[in-house]
This record gives sequence, C-alpha cells and structure tokens, in this order.
Amino acid sequence: MGKTSGTRDWAQIYAIYGIEQKHTLFFLLLNAIAFSLLSTVFFLYFHPICHFLESFLFSSSSPAAARFAAGFFGAVTALSAVCLFFAAANFFYSAVPLRYEMAQRMVGSVVDWSSVKTALDLGCGRGVLLNAVATQLKKTGSSGRVVGLDRSMSTTLSTLRTAHMEGARVQEYVTCRQGDVRRLPFGDNYFDVVVSAVFLHTVGKEYGQKTVEAAAERTRVLGEAVRVLKPGGEGVLWDLVHVPEYVRRLQELRMEEIRVSKRVTAFMVKSHMVSFKKPSQHFVGPGEVRLDWRC
Repeated sequence: MGKTSGTRDWAQIYAIYGIEQKHTLFFLLLNAIAFSLLSTVFFLYFHPICHFLESFLFSSSSPAAARFAAGFFGAVTALSAVCLFFAAANFFYSAVPLRYEMAQRMVGSVVDWSSVKTALDLGCGRGVLLNAVATQLKKTGSSGRVVGLDRSMSTTLSTLRTAHMEGARVQEYVTCRQGDVRRLPFGDNYFDVVVSAVFLHTVGKEYGQKTVEAAAERTRVLGEAVRVLKPGGEGVLWDLVHVPEYVRRLQELRMEEIRVSKRVTAFMVKSHMVSFKKPSQHFVGPGEVRLDWRC
C-alpha cells in the first residue's frame, strides 16, 4: 500500500474507517465484470455470433448487417465495462483516500485552532473529518472538543468506535450526538468552527435532488449551521453538485471571506470546498444591530 501525505498508510486508514456504501461498489464491480465477460464472448466467438444473427435476424443476403450488429454490440459492452471499472475505481478512491485528503485540507483552511473551544461536524459519518479535527485540536494544545452530529444512532456509535481506534489522545476530544441537522439541538452562537464533508447534498433527498423542496431543506441546514456558529467563527463545507447554491445562500446571509476551491471529482461528480467566516455583530449609532441567521 502507498503512503498518505502524512506518516500513515492507506491500509491503516481503511482498517479504521472501512468503506461506506459497499453495496454500491460491489454493484459497479459486478456489472463491470459481467460486461467484460460479455465483450470477451463477442470477441472470441465473433464469427459464430455473426452467423447466428445472419440466420435468425437478418437475411442470408446481408452478412454485412450481421457483422455490423455483432461488432456494435461487442464494442458497446466493452466500452460499458471500461466505464463501470472507472466508476468503481473513482468510488473506491472517493470513499476513503479522497475523504482523508480533503479532511486535511479542510482542517488546514481554518486559521487558528488553538483558540477553538467547540467545533461541530455536521453529518459526521464514520468520523474521517471528525477525527481529523480532533487530531488538530490535540496538535495545537487546545482544550476544546469536537461534536459529531448524525441522524442515525448506529452511525454515531460507529463514529465513536473509529475515534477509539485512533487512540485515546484523539478520543478524548470527540463526542457524538444523534440529532436532526434541520433543527440543530444547540443554542445560537455556540461553536467556533462548523465543518461538513459530502453530507449536505443528502438532505432532502426524499423529495428528489433537483426539486425546490430539497433545495429548501439544504438551505435550511446551511442557515442552522450559520446560526450555531459564533460571530467571527469559521465554517468549511465540502460537498457535491450544489455548491453554487450554497454560495448564493451564504452571500444572502452576508457571510464574509467566502472562498470556493477548485473542482475535485468525487463519486463521479464535481465537488468543491467552501469556506466562510461569520461576521461579528456590530453597532450602528446608538443601537446594536443583531443578525438573524434562521431561514
């Protein structure tokens, strides 16, 4: 196994975090193998297949049509096999290595971790990003903690297990909680940092990814993330497809220092990392201007 950008190898990381949605990877691989075998059959038995097509589907006076049909279907199955193998490889890479690398990039985009007392990971999953934040808190000597929030109790328990496997020095910085990201169970201005990795696009999927209802649910979660972020706090999101929608919403909420990374292909679609800073509350004249972040 190759080494990561740090001192750990991929075998160790896979042993801790495994692969989410294994059934998708197996589905892609099985279909890729099936199409590979089918294309091999067309290649090895091209002439018998042509004869069969000529006998049953085409007249004996049109052997060229039978050869064209056999060659066309053989080429389509071979191309399908290549595409499916590529999709499986990209899914495998995106599931852990890319997640791990992006987690390091997200952590690195926060200016000062030593002053962070509380951080939140929305949709913590198996804890790749959560544990990266905990590791950074440990490195900077912070006394803070990072909270992983997920809608599933089984996922939060799995996340705690990965934190335990990372070691006691990471585990002591981590806590997990089950909750609804659309109604975060935290008060206003609670966290110094809010992060989330390839999660927001899953919110509202019961309505369909491209529906108005799903978009409203995603922006609602984004509004909740801003609400619980302290004035002057930083947010970092990495997600698929809907990043322009997030940028527009952050601009509407008057976030500062909004930055969008270059495109990264993840799970066969485009993805970007977005970082922003929540402005501090300020005074205008004799009265204080209070900002409301709720949708």
